Amino acid sequence: MTIITRKDFPEYFTFGVATSSYQIEGATSADGRGPSIWDTFCREPGRISDGSSGDVACDHYHRWEEDLELISSLGVQAYRFSVAWPRVQPTGSGDINPLGLDFYERLVDGMLERGLDPYLTLYHWDLPQPLQDVGGWANRDTAYHFAEYARAVAERLGERVKSYATLNEPWCSSILSYQIGEHAPGLRNRKLALAAAHHLLLGHGEAVKVLREVVPGAAIGTVLNLNAITPATSSEQDAAAARFEDGAFNRWFLDPLLRGEYPADVWEAYGDDVPQVQPDDLETIRQPIDFLGVNYYSRSVVSADGQQQRPSDSSYTDMGWEVYPQGLSDLLLRLKADYTLPPIYITENGAAYKDTLEGSAVHDAERVAYLQTHLAEVASAVRQGVKVNGYFAWSLMDNFEWAHGYSKRFGLVYVDYGDQQRILKDSALWYRGLAGAKVPELA
Repeated sequence: MTIITRKDFPEYFTFGVATSSYQIEGATSADGRGPSIWDTFCREPGRISDGSSGDVACDHYHRWEEDLELISSLGVQAYRFSVAWPRVQPTGSGDINPLGLDFYERLVDGMLERGLDPYLTLYHWDLPQPLQDVGGWANRDTAYHFAEYARAVAERLGERVKSYATLNEPWCSSILSYQIGEHAPGLRNRKLALAAAHHLLLGHGEAVKVLREVVPGAAIGTVLNLNAITPATSSEQDAAAARFEDGAFNRWFLDPLLRGEYPADVWEAYGDDVPQVQPDDLETIRQPIDFLGVNYYSRSVVSADGQQQRPSDSSYTDMGWEVYPQGLSDLLLRLKADYTLPPIYITENGAAYKDTLEGSAVHDAERVAYLQTHLAEVASAVRQGVKVNGYFAWSLMDNFEWAHGYSKRFGLVYVDYGDQQRILKDSALWYRGLAGAKVPELA
């Protein structure tokens, strides 16, 4: 295993940790917050593996000061967090809830007081339920409501926030949520899913225009989850299947954002299910961005029979995802080769394992290895000319892992959900040693 240190990364490189609102905040009915699609989804029997919800989660809404101290203790320079739309605008349109914005203002000011750069994500999947009641992201109007919400957040927080990301992983909040049905709202309709994907991208573009107006000095971008796609064999059939999977998963979002077009091969394959694209939509979606966030966890090995392959010589996380660090550098180099790119941030990367508390310690050697090997691939890509400006470990702490409830632990910090105690895992100590080290030239 390659040993990496802070000197393997450029001086400008930012190390951070990441979370999302519904996964950690709790307080789902406090101070005027409205219901989200995840509040509804969690109450539908069988949707969440352990029958839980984000009602309490990590109680971050009440423990934010403690959590910021925790982040500060890790020596990182930045914290990536998301704003809960229903906390700011309970019905998804109309009146703004000042108490919701008060919370995020306290949070941002608390970061700045501790020397942490705020990296804000406007949408990490907690759509206000009243918008879902009229179609959710499958309804074009949601894109325009999203831009109004973006304006409210930016007008309050301003350029105290260093970085605004519009969306997190639109593949998840469209295809996984409206077609596969694993995430809220849990539908199984490809036509609705593709409409949702288009309206998410349109909402991104409309929000970028608003943010440019309100916070011209902030960096503005978006975040995609991207996979390295590998054909199972060298056969033409498997290669064609991998090409389509890449198109449906990666290029369906990359091409509109960076080229102003949908991939022609996938568009043709979708037939009558393709979204209705109005004049100027793609121009709006292709607004110039200051950064692209890349979330990477694993690769997909694809065969013509439609089955995802599981190489027998690989190791797997508790999510059943293959540990494949090389996929991250392969992906970054592919992006550099195929697109005209803004700077990239690795906005999520991490692994779930079956962590156990031993006294006051959690010895998570597998996670340490996962982080180290993936960061080594980031450093390799940087050496090969990819402009990567930072890395955010997912996640700061164990939290509500969507349809898996509390059964999966991704955190650098162990959370005892009984008393909300936070305990640094070995991976947190390792990451502190990397992220908190001074670059030799600056020492």
